[in-house]
Amino acid sequence: MGDLDIRTAVAEDVPAIVALLADDPLGAQRESPDDLTPYLTALERLSADPNQRLVVAVREGRVVGTLQLTIIPGLSRRGATRSIIEGVRIHAEERGGGLGSQLIEWAIDESRAAGCQLVQLTSDKSRTDAHRFYERLGFTASHTGFKLPL
Repeated sequence: MGDLDIRTAVAEDVPAIVALLADDPLGAQRESPDDLTPYLTALERLSADPNQRLVVAVREGRVVGTLQLTIIPGLSRRGATRSIIEGVRIHAEERGGGLGSQLIEWAIDESRAAGCQLVQLTSDKSRTDAHRFYERLGFTASHTGFKLPL
């Protein structure tokens, strides 16, 4: 990966992660970079759960990407363990340079190492560029997802 380091996120990374999450039309509506308290609380919960990995991609000391990987043991598919990739974000200056592929490949490798038989993710319907990206990496749009805000 050259000068890229993918590592577990720490509290000092939270401002950069939140900035990445907020840096698009969807994220701008739902993220609050001015109040980091809920994000720091969430990081504590994630860090305490062995089935969660929140990682950052760091280049030259700067956070340039992030994703969350969740490992889920299951009963379906003959007791298969699966992983879910969430919150994939790449800094605007890094897009198109292969960093997203490196992060997803890292998540797939980690999933295999954790004994997963399936990797899944969701992507907002409006993110057509992201859909093409995931399809290039071998993912198929096989399901329709639903959400219920609580």
